[in-house]
Amino acid sequence: MADYTMLAVAGREVRLSNPAKVYFPRPGWTKLDIAEYYLAVAEAALVHLRERPTVMKRFVNGIMEDPIWQKRVPQKVPEWLQTATVSFPSGRTAEELVANDAAHVVWAVNLGVIDFNPWPARRGDLDHPDELRVDLDPTEGIGWDEVRRTAMVVREVLDEHGLRGYPKTSGSKGIHVNVRVEPTCDFLEVRRAALALAREVERRAPDMATTKWWKEERHGVFVDYNQNARDRTVASCWSVRPTPDARVSCALRWDEVPDAEPAELRLDTVPERIAAQGDPAADIDERPGSLDSLLDLARRDEEEGLGDAPWPPHFPKQKDEPKRVQPSRDRDRPKQRGRAGDPQPGGPPPGVSSGGMQQGFGSKPRTGQGHSEEFEE
Repeated sequence: MADYTMLAVAGREVRLSNPAKVYFPRPGWTKLDIAEYYLAVAEAALVHLRERPTVMKRFVNGIMEDPIWQKRVPQKVPEWLQTATVSFPSGRTAEELVANDAAHVVWAVNLGVIDFNPWPARRGDLDHPDELRVDLDPTEGIGWDEVRRTAMVVREVLDEHGLRGYPKTSGSKGIHVNVRVEPTCDFLEVRRAALALAREVERRAPDMATTKWWKEERHGVFVDYNQNARDRTVASCWSVRPTPDARVSCALRWDEVPDAEPAELRLDTVPERIAAQGDPAADIDERPGSLDSLLDLARRDEEEGLGDAPWPPHFPKQKDEPKRVQPSRDRDRPKQRGRAGDPQPGGPPPGVSSGGMQQGFGSKPRTGQGHSEEFEE
């Protein structure tokens, strides 16, 4: 095969170099196989990529080597390539890819991108997400059945708060639930709503779900509320994942969740599935919901003694956040306060009401983008 091939995509001619390079050694799937997969599922995949800045996770030599995380597009790009300008705390900016059609997707695949990791906000307003993301991550020794059952509790809580969740396999060991929301809240408030949701799931299934940030305290399925912090991304729906068998982060109907098997949802099976069954997440943009009810739940938690929960290490320390000390090393760790079953310490002293004004994050605005070194190419 030639060292490159030209693909006609979305009215463009896109060059794909080294199309025969093997990216998945076990099944033998190549760079061209990945490009052809995305062409087959483009209509469905683009629902989750359009107008969103996207970090490029480049596996330039296939999945057997660590990826290069690249936020900036190269200096020389096609004149038709669309991007978004993202600002960093250092004052620098970067042009990130915005994959608005299949030509953009194949262009990224040519650079070694296997899975796409878009922002939960669109480039027209990067400060107000339109997606809340629930990431269910099993701890060591926890099986797929527990993940599926936790997802069903997530659905129950979302339904009760007027929100519709769209489940998908993570393509690895977990389940993601995407929730389209009205872009009226900033990242702080979306994370606050996600934390309230996670705590409610934990209250309803305390033996199965956890919001504990420190791994030594976790059990069951971790409901990762911090995936909603600014600049955190997850693999998009219909992305191929860098697993040995090329699993796909595949959208599911809720009635499929109890029986879904990730090993059956791969690069070679998902296009036929979409053709036969359609896209369960096709209407996600038609159903944006309000976070008001979850934020009411957050206020109730805060008034009853729950403060913030830990942030990822590269974010600034928050006013009401617990100490960032591994619990087993913290000799004067405060005892739990708040309602029975609530997962985190903190908040006002017992008997002291915050009057509904406690925000759980402090009142000062923050960029939420971490330290500048987090964004080096």
